[in-house]
Amino acid sequence: MPLDAGNIMVLVGLAIIFILLAVLFTFVPVMLWISALAAGVKIGIFELVGMRLRRVIPARVVNPLIKAVKAGLDLNTSRLEGHYLAGGNVDRVVNALIAAQRANIELSFERAAAIDLAGRDVLEAVQMSVNPKVIETPFIAGVAMDGIEVKAKARITVRANIDRLVGGAGEDTVIARVGEGIVSTIGSADNHKKVLENPDMISQTVLGKGLDAGTAFEILSIDIADIDIGKNIGAELQTDQAEADKKIAQAKAEERRAMAVAHEQEMKARVEEMRAKVVEAEAEVPMALSEALRQGHMGVMDYMNYQNVMADTDMRDSISRASGQSNETNENS
Repeated sequence: MPLDAGNIMVLVGLAIIFILLAVLFTFVPVMLWISALAAGVKIGIFELVGMRLRRVIPARVVNPLIKAVKAGLDLNTSRLEGHYLAGGNVDRVVNALIAAQRANIELSFERAAAIDLAGRDVLEAVQMSVNPKVIETPFIAGVAMDGIEVKAKARITVRANIDRLVGGAGEDTVIARVGEGIVSTIGSADNHKKVLENPDMISQTVLGKGLDAGTAFEILSIDIADIDIGKNIGAELQTDQAEADKKIAQAKAEERRAMAVAHEQEMKARVEEMRAKVVEAEAEVPMALSEALRQGHMGVMDYMNYQNVMADTDMRDSISRASGQSNETNENS
């Protein structure tokens, strides 16, 4: 059946209406608007369109607002939208405000938004205020005055401090401070047995130091979960000291030996130098005798007497050497 001009116009009109409705329901969250009206939240359709234009996802603002209104919180779209544009998690903030209201914890929207923008989980903080969290430290080693190492593991029960969540230190700081307190308490004990007999002295001493100052938590209790004996650090230090003293003594002995060897070598060099001088002097004696005979300062008889004296000296030396060798032979036999 051929279409006339009237039918074509009707189809075109229906198509335009369908396209307009599709664009309307896509750009304008009509169903979200209807849900808000059904929940008693007064919000205009043009306000939702404005959220679209401001690149705000309406569901991220309207759905938390519906929960807040049903919980009796005094919130509006402007405050929630501002927090969303600042990069916050609107749904988590609203859940935290509802949880705080149910637990009778004073928490304003501005404080919750600041905590959320600071990067902390505000809902978890509220839950931790109601249900304290237990933080377990690793084994922390300390050395008592008698040199025995003592290892202790502690369980720290903390509650979130809402007022100090922004700018307050985290769990790592609490663990570090508790560890420092445990080491200090063990180190001040006269004997490691006292620590083993009364492990609660550690928790009482550490708890009294006010370690939660400047942190985002309030320390409720510190309990020693486990305690153990480690190495004898004092004995190891004494052993290391003795080994070090031994090496120092060996080094000094080696230094003295080297100095003695150097002194001996120096004395030998001096002896050799003196022997060389003696040989040199002895070599000049015949020349001096010849010169004395030549110039008449010495007669033939004087020279013969000199030779006799030298012969007697050589004979005495031979006799003394022979006597010394015979005595040495008798001692060996």
